[in-house]
Amino acid sequence: METVIKENANGGTGRIEILHILDEKERNAGCRMFAQVTIAPGCSLGYHEHHHESETYYVIRGTGEYNDNGTLRRVSAGDRTYTPDGCGHGIANDGKEDLVFMALILTDPETKEA
Repeated sequence: METVIKENANGGTGRIEILHILDEKERNAGCRMFAQVTIAPGCSLGYHEHHHESETYYVIRGTGEYNDNGTLRRVSAGDRTYTPDGCGHGIANDGKEDLVFMALILTDPETKEA
């Protein structure tokens, strides 16, 4: 497993930590990422769009504000989000503890540009 630290990810604030659960050799062709993401209080993962893929988050710990293609909503432990192909999302930790979630990116098997 590899941990990657990103500063101002996708135009967000502060830093996020991404623990890649599966590496490229372990993922099947349709899976681009399976990782645990940790966002410290006051930090965020900026809004971004997905093309030829979808992304799902499953919140493990903490709370935050999720931008679901322009609609803001609260998320907390046990919540699931889904961003389909052609849509966008972002997430900010506005709580007092780390926001931790699993992130799964699946590519469209019909598209060769993923």
